[in-house]
Amino acid sequence: MAKKPQTTKAQLEAEKEKVKAAEARSRANAAATRAAKIGAGQANGFVNFVRQQGVVGLAVGLAIGTAAGASVKTIVEGFITPIVRLIVGTENKLEAAVWHVNLSGREADFAWGAVVSSLITLVATAFVIYLIVHFLRLDRLDKKKD
Repeated sequence: MAKKPQTTKAQLEAEKEKVKAAEARSRANAAATRAAKIGAGQANGFVNFVRQQGVVGLAVGLAIGTAAGASVKTIVEGFITPIVRLIVGTENKLEAAVWHVNLSGREADFAWGAVVSSLITLVATAFVIYLIVHFLRLDRLDKKKD
């Protein structure tokens, strides 16, 4: 009969340390897996939010709108404002138009020309934007209307 080799106390302690290390690795791997699932869930949630809310389209629209704003301003200043100058005289003359009121020693100046000039610019800008949207048929790109 063969005798079993006897294990020493040091060997038992070494085995216990190996088991503890394996358990710690197992817990760490489980925690990493849970964290990855949570992170993936958050990432998927964010991607779904971007898709459902049209955030990419909004960002693209904002970028295009910013660039188009400069173009509209140039068109208004280069084309509409000269037409207004032909009709009124000069834009500065219109903006300088003031209605002066003197009642019981109190004075007030109403800059009605500046208001009219601002309204003309607003209407001209809106008209140019309408023309751009209409002639380029950009209003047909909006799928939410369908």
